Amino acid sequence: MNGKIAIIGCGNLGMSILNGLMNHESFKSRSIFATKRNVTDLSQINSPNVTVSSDNAKAIRASEIIIVALKPFNILEVLGELKDEITKNHSIVSLATGITIDEIRSVIGEKASVFRAMPNTGAGVSESMTCICTDEKNEVKKEEVISIFDAIGKTIYIDESLMESATVLGACGIAYVLRFIRAMIQGGIQIGFDAKTASTIVAQTVKGASELLIENKQHPEYEIDKVTTPKGCTIVGLNEMEHNGFSSSLIKGLVASFDKIEK
Repeated sequence: MNGKIAIIGCGNLGMSILNGLMNHESFKSRSIFATKRNVTDLSQINSPNVTVSSDNAKAIRASEIIIVALKPFNILEVLGELKDEITKNHSIVSLATGITIDEIRSVIGEKASVFRAMPNTGAGVSESMTCICTDEKNEVKKEEVISIFDAIGKTIYIDESLMESATVLGACGIAYVLRFIRAMIQGGIQIGFDAKTASTIVAQTVKGASELLIENKQHPEYEIDKVTTPKGCTIVGLNEMEHNGFSSSLIKGLVASFDKIEK
């Protein structure tokens, strides 16, 4: 899989993907074209294989796999301006929430392969969770795209009807987990730790909890049961959190985010 890659719109998510690829052995020598309107924002990039530019058309002409990391409000307009540069040899990978494959095709035509992908900013440390959908039948092109996102984390193909749900659970989910971590740290400070020590303990604890689920493939409640002894401090804490709406408020937040996308 040696197709040249372009990342159109290197904002926070685009930069996370670029950083993840630059740190992956298989992509260190791959040619990557990174664009942003203000290229000075990309001045920290120091790789001989990464070309930085504000010229999206040039990036498309130089590449085969085009990751379009633009916002939903302007992606169709920008693609419309670039449609004459897009050929049957291109694979267009849109990261825009709520913009369907059919909407993209209505702008660029039927020439290129079209994918939607929803990674998260964990890509920057090669720990993204990326959901992908496509109507592409060519297995080689599908493997080319998935190999990029496999390099920056874990990847699954899903039905397009679930892409907005994937946005909430996987992409917005980073913020929800970080807010939970922040609250844990604040609680740690209140019970006696300094901020740095509390951060270290909480971050590793969250990482350990995630690895338990990944490695053991068990329901979270199975792991919870291991540490909730009768009349113990863990169950007291869990019950107090639930009495104050811990789970229900999280679920309500997820649903509210989903409803925002659907409107």
